[in-house]
Amino acid sequence: MNPSTPPSTAASLREWHRSVASGDLVALPALLHPDVVFRSPAVFKPYEGAPTVALILRTVFDVFSGFAYERQFATADGESVALEFRAQVGDKRLKGIDLIRFDADGRIVDLEVMIRPASGLQVLADAMGRRLAAAMPSGGPPGA
Repeated sequence: MNPSTPPSTAASLREWHRSVASGDLVALPALLHPDVVFRSPAVFKPYEGAPTVALILRTVFDVFSGFAYERQFATADGESVALEFRAQVGDKRLKGIDLIRFDADGRIVDLEVMIRPASGLQVLADAMGRRLAAAMPSGGPPGA
């Protein structure tokens, strides 16, 4: 964060880090704007809406092991951050970046994820597809 980070964004970002580090994602829905957009590294079409995005995020944190944020960068206005992370899925190690944009109330309005290497992304996409297909009545999120 930087000195110009709005207090509501700083509070939400602290809660995001606390939730992810502890694995306690109960507060996650309160951090998401009702119309939040999630841009997956595995599919082109974004996912929309807090219930869908919360399900995707809870699922990905179940799939990941050894997840940890390593670095954080913020825009000059403090309303957008880039969080660099590392994680493992099965025997594949991966690196990624969460690009998060907050609204004036500190709620996440846009979350875009980028992951490398491609082999790690493929293993993650396969695991997520299986779990989300079982969890969603329509057989998985759109575009999966």
